[in-house]
Amino acid sequence: MTETGRPRPDDGLRVEVVPSLRPARLLRVLRRLRLNKLLELLLWPDESIFWLLPALRASRRLTRELTPRAIVVFMMPYSTGLVGSMLSRRAGLPLIVNLDDSLTCSDMHPHFPTRLHYLMARGLEDFYARRADATIYVSETNLQAIRSRLPDVDPQRFHLVRYGADSAEVVAPPSQSADFEIAYVGAMTGWWSLIDSADGPLKAIYGAWSRLGRYQRTALDPRSSSPAFIGRAILQATSEHPDWNGRVKIAIYGNPYPAGLVSHALADSGVDRVVSVAPPVPHDEVPALLARADLLFLTLPGRKDGSRGGRISAKTYEYLTTNRPILAAVPHGENWDYLADKPGVWLVEPDDTSSMRAVVAELAAAKFAGRPLTFNRAELREQLSYARRAEEFAAVIEAAIDHRRRT
Repeated sequence: MTETGRPRPDDGLRVEVVPSLRPARLLRVLRRLRLNKLLELLLWPDESIFWLLPALRASRRLTRELTPRAIVVFMMPYSTGLVGSMLSRRAGLPLIVNLDDSLTCSDMHPHFPTRLHYLMARGLEDFYARRADATIYVSETNLQAIRSRLPDVDPQRFHLVRYGADSAEVVAPPSQSADFEIAYVGAMTGWWSLIDSADGPLKAIYGAWSRLGRYQRTALDPRSSSPAFIGRAILQATSEHPDWNGRVKIAIYGNPYPAGLVSHALADSGVDRVVSVAPPVPHDEVPALLARADLLFLTLPGRKDGSRGGRISAKTYEYLTTNRPILAAVPHGENWDYLADKPGVWLVEPDDTSSMRAVVAELAAAKFAGRPLTFNRAELREQLSYARRAEEFAAVIEAAIDHRRRT
């Protein structure tokens, strides 16, 4: 059952689409009037709260019709957990909540409209963890944080099930191109931070109003969710090797932002000569893009206070199914720890241009000398397959059913 989407009978699944009572027109008007601040304050935990009543009615009908063994809830949005909790209590069925990224993960939620909103989010996450027979996270860091926060909850009810990647092997011979291509697949969000512009008084007042009362948990560096640092690293490497000019570039696939904004940002940051940006591509074309690259680039926003991050990028797993070198510009924390012992991975801080330059220079020199580097990750591909992840998820569901039977 879902709020949006369409039935896909070809998957052998029944998908029940239940429309929300969301006042879409009113919300659009308020946003046009720049009243987003009011929406942040009033809509809690998110806009899917308007789905609560229709979803409850539909779920009661479906439980009578299908007689399920358990209720499994995927989040975000976080309002869906309320539906699952109420349904589980009413039907007496085990509840499994897949929180994916924590409600209080400071990488995903670095700030809240107010401190009260943070406390409510924390309370809601604790409520889900206490109410569920099994709670699933994709990050060991986030899982351990809530486990330590709730010492009275049986630790065996917390489970780590990471993302996976297509089981089909994405392995190909080294690229035959005479150039050295770095690839990044996915959206980057830091374009605005690269543009040099002085805010006018009205914009400054609106910005101050938007930040009024905000509870900041950590400060992220949006520039590191852009090609600015890797672009400068490429320029430094090619300045040291003039014969590489025009032959080392990074291609970004999957950009949803306006072309004018991207062009402006690239020009202002001075990396437009070595960065190309393409719109989103179908998922089934991603393996070919990865296989064509000489180096895969991964970045997450830097944490200005130097604290450990709890987020791990889904691209991590896709990249590890290839045999290509990986340059991961991520803060210390979950993503860094996970990649630390993986073959063919170079780890650097998100804004460490010097280290990025050294990696690019090393790998480009190997390619131009006719010795491009590749890495055998056959064992990892098996571990990361969706089939393996499905087995892990099924085991969690069975454990939750067994827990409910014993309590």
